[in-house]
Amino acid sequence: MTDNMITTLDVALGERSYPIHIGRGVLDRAGSLLQTQSMRRVIVVTNPTVAAHWLSPLLRSLTAAGIAADTITIPDGEAHKHQRTLDDLLTRLLEMRAERSTALIALGGGVVGDVTGFAAAIYQRGMPFVQVPTTLLAQVDSSVGGKTGINHPLGKNMIGAFHQPRMVLIDTACLATLPPRELAAGMAEVIKHGAIRDAGFFAWLERNVAQLAASDPDALRHAIHESCVIKASVVAMDEREGGVRAVLNFGHTFGHAIEAHAGYGAWLHGEAVGAGMVLAARLSARVRGLPAGDVDRLVTLLQQLAVPTAAPSLPLARWLDLMGRDKKVAAGRVRFVLLDALGVAVVTDAVPDADLAAILPT
Repeated sequence: MTDNMITTLDVALGERSYPIHIGRGVLDRAGSLLQTQSMRRVIVVTNPTVAAHWLSPLLRSLTAAGIAADTITIPDGEAHKHQRTLDDLLTRLLEMRAERSTALIALGGGVVGDVTGFAAAIYQRGMPFVQVPTTLLAQVDSSVGGKTGINHPLGKNMIGAFHQPRMVLIDTACLATLPPRELAAGMAEVIKHGAIRDAGFFAWLERNVAQLAASDPDALRHAIHESCVIKASVVAMDEREGGVRAVLNFGHTFGHAIEAHAGYGAWLHGEAVGAGMVLAARLSARVRGLPAGDVDRLVTLLQQLAVPTAAPSLPLARWLDLMGRDKKVAAGRVRFVLLDALGVAVVTDAVPDADLAAILPT
């Protein structure tokens, strides 16, 4: 691959289908790409940390394409992914007289994308928006699939809507300014995609772990591309998580419990998912027969890429209470995403309490 290679994938959702553009320099082409959607006025939503690096090049591209652009800045971090931030954003849209045809551009990580997407879903009953993810986690996961929302003190992402973007613009150059901890957190979601859907990709990650740990541009670009291929294929089969899409939540039932208990922002989402995947793999070994060697491979790969693998110790009752608030609960039973083998995920509520208690750190 060359540095200027830009590839395009499609999320096939009928009339809601949209492209994902991936490569170095995508921000420089943002204006011309948005012109294909007949966008004439946009409002960029970002945070101060991202704005310092990437707002200017985005605005230059929009201006060069003749697209009028305003900017709204929201606070940085998971701790601000709540109702007050959403209300403030909606107030600014009203003050700026945003119309239903005005497009929102989410420039930032998962928090910016989720809050902006939710605002786009509900402002004047729906406005277009574009995802421009700047963190690895957002590039490989949260920017694709149309899940938007905010946290509630009693549960993560419990308030939201499905609202698909018009396009996703992934500029791999943005990763150059990402702190190592954020890169590692994103790697958790990359590993998840291989673990649930593609044993070959998982093996590629193992073979290229040194390059990924060193942030080699070609290795990162391939990891992002393959993760988006997997996520887009699952979303195309099940847009609103009525069935197979639930496998994308591997590690998340435990991970969300970790985040909620610690307080949003104490653990990065990817960190909590990494520790959650280890718990899910150990549970898989007990109730689905996942080979011990597969569990070890998952733990080793996470550790090699600096992803936490040890969940905090919580009282069993606390674990059960937090997991009982998970969105995958059905008929009062927690549904778990488990592995039969690397690359083969299943969703089940057939988990004996004794097996669950055996793998939870208390």
